Amino acid sequence: MTAPLKVLMLGWEFPPHISGGLGTACYGLTQGLAHHGVDVTFVVPKTWGDEDQSFLKLVGANTVPVKRWTRIEHGETGPRVASSPALDAREPEAVVQGTPSGAAPLRAGTATAREERERTETLQTTLRLLEVESTLRPYLGESGYLQQLVELTGLTAEELVRRFADAPEEARRAVAELERALFEASASGELSRIEAVLGSEEKLHFSGFYGPDLMAEVARYALVVGEVARREAFDVVHAHDWMTYPAGIVAARVAKKPLVVHMHACEYDRSGEHVNERVRGLEQLGLSAAERIVCVSHYTANVLRQRYHVDPDKLRVVHNAVTHKDQMEAWHWEKHIPEPIVLFLGRVTFQKGPDYFLEAAARVVKVEPSVKFVMSGSGDMLPKMIERAARLGLARHIHFTGFLKGADVERMYAMADIYVMPSVSEPFGISPLEAMALDVPVVLSRQSGVSEILRNALKVDFWDVQDMANKILALIRYPALAQQLTEEGRNELATFRWDVRGKLVREIYEEVVA
Repeated sequence: MTAPLKVLMLGWEFPPHISGGLGTACYGLTQGLAHHGVDVTFVVPKTWGDEDQSFLKLVGANTVPVKRWTRIEHGETGPRVASSPALDAREPEAVVQGTPSGAAPLRAGTATAREERERTETLQTTLRLLEVESTLRPYLGESGYLQQLVELTGLTAEELVRRFADAPEEARRAVAELERALFEASASGELSRIEAVLGSEEKLHFSGFYGPDLMAEVARYALVVGEVARREAFDVVHAHDWMTYPAGIVAARVAKKPLVVHMHACEYDRSGEHVNERVRGLEQLGLSAAERIVCVSHYTANVLRQRYHVDPDKLRVVHNAVTHKDQMEAWHWEKHIPEPIVLFLGRVTFQKGPDYFLEAAARVVKVEPSVKFVMSGSGDMLPKMIERAARLGLARHIHFTGFLKGADVERMYAMADIYVMPSVSEPFGISPLEAMALDVPVVLSRQSGVSEILRNALKVDFWDVQDMANKILALIRYPALAQQLTEEGRNELATFRWDVRGKLVREIYEEVVA
């Protein structure tokens, strides 16, 4: 039997603990890859124990705060280990396959650990999640990251900075050194500085530290992934979005394996013309280092050609898909109000166009006052959107649910009569597919990647709020139109399967390992 293709995959979230569509896409893609015999080791910032284990195994990696780092030093009497003072005096947990969630970890080298490893290696396909605990989330800026640390710890920003400065000096210096190397490389486009750091610290076993700086955490994650890359056997590295690109470069250099990066959304999508240059620099670094770049739409591929001057020969477009639910009807919860419900579900940020949704809502209620609107999600624009709704006279017509996850998301879709995605810039946009999977007709922005492939949805330009309002009203007033979109959309979705996408991504892997 041919050995399965082994992939070290790097992502920042995995369901049910997600901030947006990135985690959902990673979940579906890894299922699709498993269908095609790909063995994926997936490194995430933190596992919680309640992830879907029906097709995967959860295992632990060294977690933070820093427990211990060790450097193997070679002298006349042979190798010896030098250790730092540990922030947590307990021994680091070994990375071992097959550890059940909540169970005591197996220690490397024990008979039980070896037996378990031999047993799991007989599985043709496994997805393993390695835990590298983190408070950093996708789409979170530097100020938002620091504020989140303040809220989680109860410490002031000044105290957080001081505690980072008081970390074990060698550990802190290792993170700072890699961080400097990353940004020197992103400015120059050269990777030699990163290679020099990796060479000088090759024997450093480091479990990381939380600093108050977002970029330091990205560098810390890269160090931990470098250690994972030394231990794991794999054929290719696959990194999702900018926060994992440095880690992908480190892993590829350590293991001397090809790097594939996945672009779900770039800094121009998130910030328009006012980009964070440090983030953009890391994106450029990852795109330059990768042998292949997976884009979620032709729209994204075009942005990478124009904004990042990427060689078109490296680009491959693989649209996202949707996970079909075997018991879809179970989610059709009974509505408690007879009025139509129009839903916005996503991050409440500039990129997602929530202000255009409210402007369209104001026009709809002038014609059909009974219509109810729901804005589900959180983000930096949420307070402004609540104030804007009040000024537009929508207080009695709109409900803000805050961030939803898991079953609550599906209940919300199931109770909606119409789903609207008015995104200003959307590389793909998986939420319309999720809505259609639950028989909800969709109005979506033409400025989205998903509009390239969806036929059975009503499309608008995000800025044309009157057209958006007209299409919402048409779906409310003409039930036959909504029914047609629902029925034909159900058939269309049958072609958007993750196993199909998984096959395409596997073929990309085969290009770089051939």
